[in-house]
Amino acid sequence: MKLGLILNVIDPTIDGVLIRGERGTAKSTAVRALASLLPEIDLVADCPIGCDPVRPTQMCPSCQKRKSDGEELPVGRRKALVVDLPVGATEDRVVGSIDMEKALLSGSVSFEPGILGKVNRGFLYVDEVNLLEDHLVDVLLDSAAMGVNRIEREGVSYAHPSNFVLVGTMNPEEGDLRPQLLDRFGLCVEITGIRDTLLRVEVVRRRREFERDPAHFVKEWGAEESKLASAITAAKALLPRVVVDDETLETIASLSVDLGADGHRSDLAMMKAVSALAAFRGRTEVDDDDLADAAALVYPHRMKKSPLDERILSSEEIVTAIRKSREEQSERRATPIKSKKKAI
Repeated sequence: MKLGLILNVIDPTIDGVLIRGERGTAKSTAVRALASLLPEIDLVADCPIGCDPVRPTQMCPSCQKRKSDGEELPVGRRKALVVDLPVGATEDRVVGSIDMEKALLSGSVSFEPGILGKVNRGFLYVDEVNLLEDHLVDVLLDSAAMGVNRIEREGVSYAHPSNFVLVGTMNPEEGDLRPQLLDRFGLCVEITGIRDTLLRVEVVRRRREFERDPAHFVKEWGAEESKLASAITAAKALLPRVVVDDETLETIASLSVDLGADGHRSDLAMMKAVSALAAFRGRTEVDDDDLADAAALVYPHRMKKSPLDERILSSEEIVTAIRKSREEQSERRATPIKSKKKAI
């Protein structure tokens, strides 16, 4: 779970993570802990959407107009936000609202940002995402994939940037998401309660220490958090230099075929996940350990299942599939290629 969240911090284009698991397994706690690890960002100080002050293509219409008119936009800094989406949220609260009366009378669009505006360049946390209405989940996933929130009302259209990482949590006992929606999440992790007695005792002990003296507890673990935050910042800087060669891409494609993943989203998610993982581990080249660890996050929710069979992806199955692809590549390299006359 922590790795899935970290990879999305390093590369937000991975398209989020779905966390499935039992009640009381710290899903919400882990997501909220992201706030302390996220780096500060520059933004237009008086913009409700928090537009990027140096990238006009990532600005809302208002900031674009001010920029084109020669206005010097005020710049501020803050932590990237983690915004909660309530289960009972309406569509207007999610996408925002347009003042139709003003639009019809004056011809100007007055827009009130919703959650998708406030979460721009941050993280959107949806607890119990499986209980949201399907059309709202579609809106969230479309905006997360396109980086744009578009509102259409009575012939009036308005669009603004909405770049965010979607983090959803759910308890499968309360119902699952449709396969079409599951596939839209870049990564997926399964969480269960700890069964080791001593580790459970440690969980309780740390919680007790926090409740007795929160300030001291935060100070005690501050160095570890700072170390992790620095590693994430370094990984973000290293990410553009990570190389995924053709042989690795072929192994990724073979994994998708062998594990029965539909479509091509799994291949794209794997390419991005292994790159972010290699960067997090301080390397510019991807190795098979990166592939195995990323596959455990990319494929579990994408594998084909029969209605009566609960298929579980094991680490042995992943390693076997990677080894098979590498062996096939070695055999092809060892086999001389015979020249063939091209038919005319």
